[in-house]
Amino acid sequence: MFVRQLSLRDFRSWHALDVEFAAEPTVLVGRNGFGKTNVLEALYYIANLRSHRVTSDAALVSQGAQSARIATTVHNDGRELSVDVTILPAGANKVALGTRPIRRHREVIGVLRAVMFAPEDLLLVRGEPADRRRFVDELVTGRGPAAVATKADYDRVLRQRAALLKTAGAALRRGGSDAESVISTLDVWDGQLAALGAQVTAHRIATVTALAPHFEQAYAAIAPHSRPAAISYRSAVGPGVAEPDGSSRPVADIEQLLLDALASARSKEIERGVCLVGPHRDDLEISLGDQPAKGYASHGESWSLALALRLGTVELARAEGVEPVIMLDDVFAELDARRREHLAGFTAGAEQLLVTAAVPEDLPSGVRGRRLSVEMVADTTDGSQIFESADGSKADDSAPARRSIVSDDSRMTDDD
Repeated sequence: MFVRQLSLRDFRSWHALDVEFAAEPTVLVGRNGFGKTNVLEALYYIANLRSHRVTSDAALVSQGAQSARIATTVHNDGRELSVDVTILPAGANKVALGTRPIRRHREVIGVLRAVMFAPEDLLLVRGEPADRRRFVDELVTGRGPAAVATKADYDRVLRQRAALLKTAGAALRRGGSDAESVISTLDVWDGQLAALGAQVTAHRIATVTALAPHFEQAYAAIAPHSRPAAISYRSAVGPGVAEPDGSSRPVADIEQLLLDALASARSKEIERGVCLVGPHRDDLEISLGDQPAKGYASHGESWSLALALRLGTVELARAEGVEPVIMLDDVFAELDARRREHLAGFTAGAEQLLVTAAVPEDLPSGVRGRRLSVEMVADTTDGSQIFESADGSKADDSAPARRSIVSDDSRMTDDD
């Protein structure tokens, strides 16, 4: 699998960009703030239908523009598939697969499988549970559109139930028909939340169970003298959602556990006006030896754990018969020499490797391939800006006083 072509229009700092890629390593070199990460973010969006940096799509649309557009062509298992996404600051985005507009956007899931390594990965170890839930949901997304639909339905029910809880307390104090209506409606939402939440939980547990051995092996290779590392899924309703071997219990059993927990927490939920039960409160537990990694792992150990999660993700995709596109976003600058070389060696066999770096000196010696320079240039006198690289890649822009361009510096060699 590899990305052959990418076009951006009014996406972040790129008012217009057209670039060709190939099944090889490509390094984008340029100073911070010039738009390197935005290129990888666009590809991540195609793979996951969301950004890895922000929760709102509004931030992806260039200032003053009505919409942003990402169009890409992916070589996937002998076929060429095109995905075109128009991102709107508000309202539903428009997605096309080939020339066919699609209403269920999840149909494009799987066209591009990509694994992103970024400095923010340290939050997977040191950050909040929400950071780790997003990581697990990203893995679940890559395994098929059915789980994506279930999670979207769960999020919808969660929002509607939360809105009801905010008004439930006042209705119960009024009593009478208002109180009866709130209780009966909450019963309905509890049933839906438990049914969908059980499926979301089962998908997550199955994914974490599949990832665990790859993660453990990756960590042992990165830090051979460290304590053993492990991951497990921790549900807010307790350990009963998983079997002794860590695999998921039947969905019906998890659903009943959620219903029981919802019943026990109802008065507290009404008092606080928030949903306290469900997979939106779960966590990925990362341990080092017999201690939780968060709060106990050193800085070096935390980076090794974060790397192991991403390396394990790549191996999980490979075990499922997919060679994902690997994207390294300025990550070498964050690592010591030993971890740099390990990551470079691991990614050397990738079908397509996309790397960003502020300066070539940030790259270990093992990273070779085509190099694209990302630069900031001034407008021409007539306001038009056209870039053409040596291989025909082109960026055309006519808006800001200064803007980013990409130029092809051909190939990096051992003399670079």
